[in-house]
Amino acid sequence: MPGTVLLLAASPLGRGRLVDAASVLPVLAAVPPSVLSGADTANVVELADPLEPQAVLTRLRAAAAAPGPLTVYVAGELRLDRRQRLPHLALARTTPATVRYTALPWHWFRDELRLRPAGTTTLFLDLRADADTWRALCEPPAPGRPFPLDCGRDAAVYGRVAPPPSRRAVAAPAYMKALATLLRSGRRLPDEELHQRTLERIAPEGAGADLVLAQRGPLPGDPHAAVTAAVRAGGTRRRTRWPHASSRRRGWRTDRCRRRRCTGPRSARTWRCWRATRRAAAVRGWRWRAPGWPPGSRPTRPPWRRPSTAPTTSGAGWTTRCGCVNWACAWWS
Repeated sequence: MPGTVLLLAASPLGRGRLVDAASVLPVLAAVPPSVLSGADTANVVELADPLEPQAVLTRLRAAAAAPGPLTVYVAGELRLDRRQRLPHLALARTTPATVRYTALPWHWFRDELRLRPAGTTTLFLDLRADADTWRALCEPPAPGRPFPLDCGRDAAVYGRVAPPPSRRAVAAPAYMKALATLLRSGRRLPDEELHQRTLERIAPEGAGADLVLAQRGPLPGDPHAAVTAAVRAGGTRRRTRWPHASSRRRGWRTDRCRRRRCTGPRSARTWRCWRATRRAAAVRGWRWRAPGWPPGSRPTRPPWRRPSTAPTTSGAGWTTRCGCVNWACAWWS
C-alpha cells in the first residue's frame, strides 16, 4: 500500500524569526519518496512557509485520511498565544501579537492524527521555541493534562526542541538536515535507530540543552488499539443491528399525532401554532397571507414551501413526514 509523506517547514518572515525552516526542504526533496516513507511508493506533499493555518489543516487532514503509513516531517518554531498559553507552530504571517489567529495550534496535530490506525503514523520534529514556550515546555505538566506537544497515543514521535538562539541570530534546522543527510544514502533505517544516529551527528551543537522527543508507537500488547477498534466496530454494528429503529420512530410520531387529534385545521393546537407562526413571520418581515383563514378553510402555504408529492388525506392539500395533515407539523417539518 502506498504511503504518504508531509513535509512542513514554517517560520515567520522578517527579522523576528528564530529559525530558517525552509532551508531544509531542498535537502529533503532530494531523498526518494520510498525512503522518506519507508514504503515501496509514496505521495509527497510539501508546504514551504504557508500563510494560513486553515490551508495547513486542509493538507494535514487529507494526509491523515489517506490509507497506508503516514510520515510527517515538521521544521519550524513554537510560539505561545497570550490568552490560553497553548503552543502554536508559527507560520509566515505570525507575529507575537497575532499568534492565536495566524499560527497553527499544535493540538490540531493530535486531533487529526488520533483517528488513524495504530502504528501507521510517524512524526519527525525539529522545532525551535521562543523564551516563553521554552519555559512552558521545561515545566512539569499539570496533573491530568498531557504534554504540550502530545501528538496522540498511537503516533510515534522523534525529534528535538531547541531553546531560543542568541539575540538577533537565526538558527538552522540542524536535526532535520542531519536526518535528511542520513536518508540520502538510500537506506531507510528503523525509526528509533535513525533518531539516535541523528542525535549523534548534532551532539556538539546541542550540547545537552535540547529537549529530546522519543515516543514509540503502541506496543503489540497495548489494549488501547483493541479498544479503539472495538468502538469503531460497535458503531457499525449498531446501524446494522437495529434497521427497524427508524421505522418504529416514524410510527410512534404518527400515533402521537393521532392521539392528540391534530389531523385537521379545526384543532386548537393548529390554531395556536398558526398564531405563533404569524407572529414569527411578522417579526422576520415575511409578507405573505393565507386567504380564507381562520379555521374552517384551508390555509395557503408560503411560496417557497412547495406541497408534498405524497398522497394527501382529509382534503387538506399537504402532508408531513409523519403522515399528519396538521398545518403546524407541515410548517416546521
